[in-house]
Amino acid sequence: MAERLLDRYDAVLSDLDGVVYAGPHAIPGAPEILRTIASDGMPVVYVTNNASRSVASVAAHLTDLGVPTGSDGVVSSAQAGAELLARRLPAGTKVLVTGSEALAEVVADAGLVPVRTQSEEPGAVIQGFDPGLGWAQLAEASFTLADPAVLWVATNTDLSIPQARGLAPGNGTLVAAVAAATRRTPVVAGKPEAPIFRTAAERAGSTRPVVLGDRLDTDIRGGNAAGFATVAVLTGVDTLETILAACSAERPDHVVGTLEALFQPYPDVEVSASDRGHTARCGAACAETDGSRLRVEGDREDLDAWRAACGAWWAAHPDAEAPVTPELEWEVGA
Repeated sequence: MAERLLDRYDAVLSDLDGVVYAGPHAIPGAPEILRTIASDGMPVVYVTNNASRSVASVAAHLTDLGVPTGSDGVVSSAQAGAELLARRLPAGTKVLVTGSEALAEVVADAGLVPVRTQSEEPGAVIQGFDPGLGWAQLAEASFTLADPAVLWVATNTDLSIPQARGLAPGNGTLVAAVAAATRRTPVVAGKPEAPIFRTAAERAGSTRPVVLGDRLDTDIRGGNAAGFATVAVLTGVDTLETILAACSAERPDHVVGTLEALFQPYPDVEVSASDRGHTARCGAACAETDGSRLRVEGDREDLDAWRAACGAWWAAHPDAEAPVTPELEWEVGA
């Protein structure tokens, strides 16, 4: 029997929004796949940038969706942010919480004192997503951060979050509002920073985990930074086109349509170089580029064609610091 993609690894570190669910609803098939992985004995830890809910409520939501797990199966950016503050501040330091009550509880659990106003003289600000957050709370953070000695931590900087009706503004948009007012930049605790993934791997007892995510700028970039294998899943934010154009730090090791592909062999991508440029083959598909144009022989609906395209294009642009979009030409049936 051919090796399944999943068989290469000893644990799964999975994103939530865009991989397991969109808003309150499960992505079709995802709970069944993840439940099967866990029941087969492979550790699954969920890594989320959502700091608006406690890990207990996240675990309960997952269980309701058919993915049984406990609080120890969830690592959140709220936890990462509180741990970062606890490492840098004396116990008992007041921290202005610009976010949910769940975030405030995590800060308190870390031995710090959550407050809500500048007048309480906080020594730090932690900012996390809360759908009820308004101008007054953002202003309070801005007033506090006028003091350059005040530490500012953002749980994450996701610009958008997938919901059942589409993409909605994420914590990054709210952080950007405070940054614009204060001309300051926060320390980011969650994705795409590596520590949150390393914490998740340690919790799973893993030395060879695979990171599943739908976002290049958080899940894939962070997993790559941690030195782990990464899988981009096409059920959330990023698309085949954005993956192809990705900068080097955000290129996944594997691209799959759904989580079901974890139970299937992953095709090899063979890349070669010549005086004319780079060529890549995957399955029956072939792609070649001179570094500007990218010609793909294959069906646009075939993932192997896109995998070949990525192989050739990325080989031609190995050190891209920003996205690079090719002039893409398709030759179907060639």
